[in-house]
Amino acid sequence: MVEIIKIEGGKRLNGKVTIGGAKNATVALIPAAILADNSDVNIYGVPNISDVESLTEILESLGVSVESPESGHYKINTSNMKNVDLDIDAVTRLRASYYFMGALLGKFKSVRMIMPGGCYLGPRPFDLHLKGFEALGATVDYSQGYYTIKADHLVGAKIYLDFASVGATINIMLAAVLAEGRTVIENAAKEPEIIDLANFLTKMGANIRGAGTNEITIEGVTSLSGKPHDIIPDRIEAGTYIIMAAAMADDVTIENIIPLHVEALTSKLIEMGVNMEIGVDSIRILKSEELKAVDFTTQTYPGFATDLQQPMTTLLTRAEGASTVKETIYAERFKHTAELQRMGATISVGTAQATITGVTPLFGNKVTATDLRAGASLVIAGLMADGITEIHDIYHIDRGYDEIDSKLKALGAKFWRETI
Repeated sequence: MVEIIKIEGGKRLNGKVTIGGAKNATVALIPAAILADNSDVNIYGVPNISDVESLTEILESLGVSVESPESGHYKINTSNMKNVDLDIDAVTRLRASYYFMGALLGKFKSVRMIMPGGCYLGPRPFDLHLKGFEALGATVDYSQGYYTIKADHLVGAKIYLDFASVGATINIMLAAVLAEGRTVIENAAKEPEIIDLANFLTKMGANIRGAGTNEITIEGVTSLSGKPHDIIPDRIEAGTYIIMAAAMADDVTIENIIPLHVEALTSKLIEMGVNMEIGVDSIRILKSEELKAVDFTTQTYPGFATDLQQPMTTLLTRAEGASTVKETIYAERFKHTAELQRMGATISVGTAQATITGVTPLFGNKVTATDLRAGASLVIAGLMADGITEIHDIYHIDRGYDEIDSKLKALGAKFWRETI
């Protein structure tokens, strides 16, 4: 028995939608919480997504107490924490489980865990994480499917990242905050989620400067203590709903967003002809009669987010002319195009790029979500399509979209689940 999503397309969207806490911040903040010594860590704005369930399983396997007194509020306590091998299924479901490497290495000076899982988007620079740990004085061994990383003590170092990797930047930060001396991360990633993590760690007693720039400096401290923290809004969820509204809105307002975080997207949408009003913490999108083709290239922040490339590809089927999308982060992030072609899209795919020709009406069909953001692109396609779209492997979607059913239904979408 498996669950599928069905969408009856063509329904215009109206109303308001409130964006939840950032998934990509949450998956770093929760591992970071274990760095606190014997105290409660209260995190607010935690999204209701399956990735959080996986993180909770990992915490509980470490003996960490996890409570959720109310929706979005997680209380984490490390008083009975123990450093055990991380080889449970949750690790293989969640690529971001690798943040426990940096956190456990920082706290216990050793960690042993199996290869993390998650969406396959082609090669990712995981070696940068390991090089960072080695620069801090750790040894890394990989054998029989397990990483064993340990150090007598960690010592600050200057670390240059060959690629401005979000994951490597975060993992090195987690390991370095309790290291001896100064760590400097050069060519660091600048994403808002890194700033959020730095703010959280600083509240707990870490000494971090430069988060949000390409050079982060960390002065090691001897201990951290739990402090409350509110997660920033999810810019990728916000971008996804903005794209949905650009496609199908009569009048939709997306609330609890930081417009600066989605500026690369909104600039492109304005270029396309999308009718929008940008407020202090919200964006209102009105019906747009005609959209024009645009070209864009994914880049590290503040460039166009790779996580929004797939949803944007769907919208481009409604734009007049040929649009070219170039992918510089994950070259293989085009598996959604084959599913969109099943729905009538005219897309040609080359090496790390695709050309979408519109206007091409979409029609409902059976499709498969091959990864999280591919799933989002298919939801948008289902909203746009004539007829009923049936989406399979929807566990990918549930990994990253908080309360997507209720949010879409509140906007007027015909969206439901069935078990087959």
